Amino acid sequence: MNDQLAAWKQHLLTRRNFLLASAGGSLTALFPAVQSAPADKPDTPDTWSTIEAVQLHLFPTEKEAPGAPEINALQYLKFVVTDTTLNKQDREFIVKGADWLEGMAQQLQNSTFIKLDEDGREKVLRRIAASDAGENWLSTLLLYIMEALLTDPVYGGNTDKAGWRWLQHVPGFPRPPVDKTFPRLLS
Repeated sequence: MNDQLAAWKQHLLTRRNFLLASAGGSLTALFPAVQSAPADKPDTPDTWSTIEAVQLHLFPTEKEAPGAPEINALQYLKFVVTDTTLNKQDREFIVKGADWLEGMAQQLQNSTFIKLDEDGREKVLRRIAASDAGENWLSTLLLYIMEALLTDPVYGGNTDKAGWRWLQHVPGFPRPPVDKTFPRLLS
């Protein structure tokens, strides 16, 4: 039991160190370092399937805790990248990161990221995290996963308040009505 606790603690410390190390990076400054498809390439279902697989790997469902699917992390991220107030370069960085990841999966595993098993995905993600741009891309996805976990469900994440229930969080009052959400107030 102590070995399991020590391994779990080390895992948390490693993830914590990863988040702390990447928190200060600037997406805009690192964006040119990401090599991917041309800027005029539209988002494809494959792009979002890859991002969804990364989210599931980073924030898996557990017996007592919601994972990326339960908090609707993918739909929330789509909501974020379609927000017109988001810097275009930040949006492209998120979307093109999936292309970059697929290229790395092909290079390292000779397969698409989606078709890899858990160990294969872990190897590719660790390789991606070894670069500044890759580390920033992964930390950006983690940031939006955490937002999906904690956001008011009116914004598309935290489906059925799953994150709030898991964290035993009581939201503030009043909660935003659908017609008064942030993007609608700007239009």
